[in-house]
This record gives sequence, structure tokens and C-alpha cells, in this order.
Amino acid sequence: MAIKKYFDTAIKAEQAVLVGIITPNETEDQEKEYLEELAFLVETAGGETLQIFTQKMPKTDRATFVGSGKLDEIKAYVNAEEADMVVFDDELSPSQLRNIENELKVKILDRSNLILDIFANRAQTAQAKTQVELAQLQYLLPRLTRMWTHLERQKGGIGMRGPGETQIESDRRMILNKISLLKEKLKQIDKQNETQRKNRGQLIRVALVGYTNVGKSTIMNMLSKSEVFAENKLFATLDTTVRKVVIENLPFLLSDTVGFIRKLPHHLVECFKSTLDEVREADILVHVVDISHPNFEDHINTVNETLKDLGAIDKPVITVFNKIDAYKPSATDMQGGEGDDEQSPRAITIEDFSNSWMAKHRSPAVFISATGKDNIEAFKQILYDKIIKIHTARYPYNNLLY
Repeated sequence: MAIKKYFDTAIKAEQAVLVGIITPNETEDQEKEYLEELAFLVETAGGETLQIFTQKMPKTDRATFVGSGKLDEIKAYVNAEEADMVVFDDELSPSQLRNIENELKVKILDRSNLILDIFANRAQTAQAKTQVELAQLQYLLPRLTRMWTHLERQKGGIGMRGPGETQIESDRRMILNKISLLKEKLKQIDKQNETQRKNRGQLIRVALVGYTNVGKSTIMNMLSKSEVFAENKLFATLDTTVRKVVIENLPFLLSDTVGFIRKLPHHLVECFKSTLDEVREADILVHVVDISHPNFEDHINTVNETLKDLGAIDKPVITVFNKIDAYKPSATDMQGGEGDDEQSPRAITIEDFSNSWMAKHRSPAVFISATGKDNIEAFKQILYDKIIKIHTARYPYNNLLY
């Protein structure tokens, strides 16, 4: 029994309390969806959500993020339920982090720190590990003060007489040096990757892009008949994977990239821009959308904003609405198609999707289920038509091969 109790304790998930604020430019439904995503991030990191607290505020409190009254309420719950950590949905300033830790006496994380933890756990290649380490150090640098409050006295001893330097100054210098070394290392990795891309010959490049957990890796496996890691968790894919794919004797390169997400820390975007070179250099983007998600339109906007930041918004795009087998329509979702006057529920057909507003607002668009293999041939045909058009224009001498 003692052994069983030991192992039960060892594998117990960390208990988390989530905190978010509702600002005037956000609705309660939007904040609820953001916090549900934060809970999914906690689950992906191996934790478990106990409770969610929200606070309506015109802007965040400079000292405690949510205000002293709400913080007291959170403290009472944390103490009563013995929670292990409190996770905030926005990035905390160093002073906010210090004040909240002093008050709650438990581990405090913000959204950025949580995402960095997941990235560190998922990184496999040297490039991804280097990018994550760089992002972690850039996040840590302005927060060093709270880590060394007990070592603020200055160094002494032989060779260190006089003012010397404080421990925090020494650590800041060490981190800055490490950041510089990591940036140089990434430059070398980027040069190697650029050489690899040049050696891929004259094949058309297609990149899968989309919000995290929309099924990009599943589509990659289906098209390339490979075994790219796919899981129902956020950021299951962190390292860019490239495979050669052939459709109707036409070969091309297909790359699977890291998923995008709202409120992705700026320094993390900067660090991973080299990984997203596959997106910038692609000839065609396949924008995968999880149509079963109630806020898929927000996800589309987030991806488009990220593509704009990467300078890839003007590339040819095929919008692939995935997970149609899990789609639950609202009253107005299928307007524009035939049969709108039907009162009784019925199964939604591919034709219904094709006649919906979703198809009319994005062209070309195709509706599939990657796991159920629904409408895959139509997707392949659209992809083939796009690729052959670019290939014919770029390599007219090679057309007879296809």
C-alpha cells in the first residue's frame, strides 16, 4: 500500500488556477474561449485546471494585474484547495510577477512562460532546442531581479575590492553572452537549412499552415504516407518536417510547420521565424482550419496576421476546412445553400459545405476529414491543379513529363 501511495503521489498532475481579465474591447464569450485555450495549454503541459477566475477591468492593474480585491479572492481559493500554481492569460510584467508571488506564495506562470515550457518539452531538433533556449533567456532577462533579492550584496575578496558588480549584474552579463552565442548558433543552422533547401532541386514547395491542433500533421501523414507525430494537443509539431509527395506523377515538397496561436509571445515569434522560412519560401500555402471549433474564424484571422508578419500573406492559398465529421452547425452557418427551409436536422453533405458562406468567402476552399478520409480526392485535385499551373509557368520545357 505504501508503494502504491508513493506512485500515486509521484504521477499526480499539478493543480492550476487560471486567471484572465475582460477588457472593454473583449466580450465575456471571447475571454471564456481564451481561457478554455489556456486550460488546454495547461493540460498539454501536464497540468490540471481546478478553477477559472475572471475580472472585468478597463486595463490591467499595474501592481497585481487583477487588483487587490480579486487577488485576495484567488488567494483564499488557492489556500483552501491547495493549488500548486496560478496561471495568468496575459504576460505579466516583472513587478506584477514579484507582487503576485509575494501575495499568493505559490508558483506563478503567465501565458508566455507556459508556452515556453511546452515548447521546451516538445523540441526535438538542435534548431528547435536552440530557439526555445533563446526565447527562455530573453523572457528571463528582465525578470532576474526577483530571483536574486537575497544576493543583492556586492562581491568582495581578492581582486574584487571596491564597488565590483552585484550578483544580478553578473548573471545579466552571463545571460546576454549566452543569448549572443545562441543567435550565432542559429545563424549557422539557418545557413545549413538554406543549403538544404537549395539542394532540393526544382520541385514546387507547398507548406501546411494553420492554428495549432487543426490537423496539419494528420494531413501530412495522409498525403506523404509518412509517420509525422500527430496528437490531440497544442503544439504537437514543433519542428518543421519536409516530405516529397507525388500526385498523379507530379512530385512536390510538402512541409508541416509549427501551429500558430493567439497571444504568442513576440520574442518567441522572432526566435521561430527561421523555422518558418519554409512558409516564406513556399510556392503555395495550404491553410488548414478546424471547422469543428466554434471560433474557427478567429483562428483564421490569427493565422493571417502571423502570415502578414512573416511577409507571406500574398502567396497562393488553398483553404482546407478539416474535421467536417465533428462539425456542429449553428442556425446560420449553412445559409446560401439549398434546403435552408428544412426544419428537421439532417446530415450535412459536401455539397452543403460547398454552397455555404465559408466556401464563398475563400477561394479555392475544400472541406475534408483527414482522419475519416472524406473528400480527400477533391482536395488532391485542387492541390494538383495549383501545383501544375505554377510548374507549367516556371518549367515549360519540363511539361511533357507530366
